[in-house]
Amino acid sequence: MNKKLIVALDFDNADKALNFLNNLNPNKCLVKVGLELFISEGWKILDLISDRGFEIFLDLKLHDIPNTVAKSIKKISNFNVALTTVHLNGGMNMLEAACSEKANIKILGVSILTSLSKEEIFEITDTNFDVYFNNLISIASSSNVDGVVCSPNELDRLKDFNKLKVVPGIRNNISDDDQKRVMTSSEAYKKGADFIVVGRPITKSEDPKKTLELFL
Repeated sequence: MNKKLIVALDFDNADKALNFLNNLNPNKCLVKVGLELFISEGWKILDLISDRGFEIFLDLKLHDIPNTVAKSIKKISNFNVALTTVHLNGGMNMLEAACSEKANIKILGVSILTSLSKEEIFEITDTNFDVYFNNLISIASSSNVDGVVCSPNELDRLKDFNKLKVVPGIRNNISDDDQKRVMTSSEAYKKGADFIVVGRPITKSEDPKKTLELFL
């Protein structure tokens, strides 16, 4: 898996997603199937994308009791999925249960959603953002997860974290959307991102093929 770019298929049905794949090269990127597309189309979308030659990042951000998450990961392992996600704040038992069923899939622990600000984190946890983030990364380090999903702004804190770092919140140009902790692709790569996840800047571009090249 030598590709670094993951293109988020932010569509609500298979026709739109599969049509957009005509703009992408499976030798240059992976694609992300998120909650909206998966709920709309179910398991079949994974096979349809695989048939096009793409590696898949299934981003469902599982967070439930350990037994339920383990069974879900076992189900996912039956499909051509390279990466999938669980929430780190599900705790160590949940993470280890997930990893026990992962087969060849890499499990990523979601740290703090890039849509959340430091103020919002404090409202939720009554905990300083830095303390909360460090606690989550400590759990990730001690568990068998293969890496984490984090904002690019937290990459500097992960210089000694020797697992995969998958980074959403990538914006090469200023945008007005729900991503609050953002960074350009070149900056994220320089700071140690193993993968970057880019959706709307590519999927809503007038020339997706050309725009994609700016993120490689």
